[in-house]
Amino acid sequence: QAQLAVSGGGSVQAGGSLRLSCATSGYTYSSDCMGWFIQGTGKEREGVAIIRRDGTTNYTDSVKGRFTISKDNAKNTLYLQMNSLKPEDTGMYYCAADLLPCSLWILTAHWGQGTQVTVSS
Repeated sequence: QAQLAVSGGGSVQAGGSLRLSCATSGYTYSSDCMGWFIQGTGKEREGVAIIRRDGTTNYTDSVKGRFTISKDNAKNTLYLQMNSLKPEDTGMYYCAADLLPCSLWILTAHWGQGTQVTVSS
């Protein structure tokens, strides 16, 4: 069964950096579209960044220039490098594969577990 294992969350002060990892297993194919989503307290889950099979990416406006999504196909791992973190980046971050449609606003996906990111001012 395909699984997504997320790691790398934690607590950091504003201006700091974190890198999230999402290791995939059980897939017999490379997902066409993967991404990272955030859910703040009392809020709905929102798209942060997506990456397509061809390597093209999209970011939500609030993280452009600060976050970078990437994938290592040899390691079957998706990453989110988060720099210059702000308190408003705080939330539970989720990895997802097989996004439909392939955008920051999706109808369906295969979800990994969340990892908490807390940014203090």
